[in-house]
Amino acid sequence: MSLASRSNGQLTDAVLRLRIGVVLHEGYEMQSQIALPCLAIFLVQYVISEFLPTAADEKERAAAFSFANVKYFHRFTKDDQHEYTPAGQEDLNAWADMVTIQVYRKAKDGEALAATANAVLENYKANKALVVKTDSVPRTTDKPAEHLIVVIFGRPEFIEVVFARFRMNDGVGTAVIYSHRIYGRRVGDQMSAWLKESGPATEGNLMKWNAMPELPAPR
Repeated sequence: MSLASRSNGQLTDAVLRLRIGVVLHEGYEMQSQIALPCLAIFLVQYVISEFLPTAADEKERAAAFSFANVKYFHRFTKDDQHEYTPAGQEDLNAWADMVTIQVYRKAKDGEALAATANAVLENYKANKALVVKTDSVPRTTDKPAEHLIVVIFGRPEFIEVVFARFRMNDGVGTAVIYSHRIYGRRVGDQMSAWLKESGPATEGNLMKWNAMPELPAPR
């Protein structure tokens, strides 16, 4: 779970085992002895081709959305908090990239959204976050204002940078939060290099992202 998510409040592999036993009794004709194994092989191939999707097909169906040209898959939902990571990052104790979507159902307009963003910022600070940037996009005739918070959480085992975008979605306040972690001790230089190389593009991708998925029901 992202530290930003905490401050805001495995995919299961299906395995199909198929056994086809062909018992050939003495006295069967040679033609039957050949035909039955061939039939068994045909049935196995049919079941595999029809009912067992390839890994690529399964990932394609399971992907909730793409962010920065990377597919993200749903991993966790609790109440109005939904977490997603890329393929290969199923372990929520060892992820490197996460997108969290947080819904604020009480925020029904731009003013309430701004108040929510300010409250989250103060919560980040209370959790010892280093504030890198705050910004707002003024409202237009088409949509309310949006707000951006970028912070860094330093922990003994890792450093996590958080880009949180607050916006209205279908009349309800939401935060779309991208988090990136680097694990290890004394990795500040690595994070600084990542921010220099990827920070501006990450912010740009987040602020233009408009692929809100259908969220799972609260659990």
